[in-house]
Order: sequence, then structure tokens, then C-alpha cells
Amino acid sequence: MNDERLFRLILLAGFVILVPIGVFHRLKARTGEKLDRRQEGLFILVTLRLCGITGMLGVLAYLINPAWIAWSALPLPAWLRWTGVGFGVISELLFVWTLTNLGKNLTDTVVTRQQHTLVTTGPYRWIRHPFYTAAALMIPASFLLTANWFFLAIGVAVFLLLAIRTRKEEENLIARFGDDYRNYMQRTGRFLPKLKDRRNG
Repeated sequence: MNDERLFRLILLAGFVILVPIGVFHRLKARTGEKLDRRQEGLFILVTLRLCGITGMLGVLAYLINPAWIAWSALPLPAWLRWTGVGFGVISELLFVWTLTNLGKNLTDTVVTRQQHTLVTTGPYRWIRHPFYTAAALMIPASFLLTANWFFLAIGVAVFLLLAIRTRKEEENLIARFGDDYRNYMQRTGRFLPKLKDRRNG
């Protein structure tokens, strides 16, 4: 088995593991409540989903026949591509940990549910948006594993859109939870754990 085929099988295995877990948690979180996705703003609403679809089509193309996206391939050494596997494992573990702690609060938009609760357990103990952190880790994972800069470009675009979207998401959470969420913001980082202020001990 050559390296390219092995990396394709690893990528496929990652999706085969993660997608059913994600679907299970999405279905488990369904309440029948209608969510106003327009709160994201038309630009984010459309662009984020177009980037997501484009990225998924790219993954399918790579899995079926890497030659279809050879125009953006890079000659990366095998040892460097294996580091992408490490990033992918960490990303998937964080995804699962996040989904497990979100429960019924899981949505695909910035809108809070009527019965939304403030989650501060699991990865939320240290960061406010671990789902996006997991997505950020998936960027080097997919780029290095496939040795293809297309996945780096589309991944960065998606993460930037998600980062912009967090502003509205946090406005909604402040509106819902008030000082509880403001205090939570003070002790946590947005995407990475907040470093303790050494001036205060």
C-alpha cells in the first residue's frame, strides 16, 4: 500500500467515526423549535455554508481520486503528513468531548434555544467555543494529511467566518444569561484557555 492510499484511508476512517457521532448528537438535541438563522447576517449565513459545501466536495474528490484536485497538491514529506494525523485525533476527541457536554444546547447557528442552559463543564470550563477550536485543529490536520493547500485555504476561510460569527453568538448569550455569562467570559478564553494574570497572583 502506498502512502497516498494510506492517508486517504486514514481520512476516510476519521469521517466514518466522527460523522455518525455528530449526527447522533444533532438528532438528540432536536426540540422541534424553529431557530431564526437570519440572526447570523446574510453574508455569514450564505458564505459559511458555501465554504462548508465546497470543503466537503473537496474531501470527497480527494477520497475518490486525488488527481481531481492535484492542481493544489504540495510535495510534503511523509513524516510531516503524519503530524496531520495527530492534529486530527486531537480535533476529533475535542469534538466528541464538546458534543457530550452541550446536550440539548447544540445548534448550528448563533440562536439560543428557549430552554438554553449555560454550559461550563468539560472543555467549556476553560474555553467558550471549543467546537470552533476543534474546527481550527482540523485545518492543519486536513491540510497536512492530504498535502493539499486547498484544504488549508477553505479551512482558514471557514474558521474566520466562525470567529466573526461568535460576536453575535456571545451577544445572544449575554442577553440570555446576563452577568453570569459576563463573569464566565472573564475567566475563560474565546478559543484558547485564558492565561492567569500573574499580577493578581
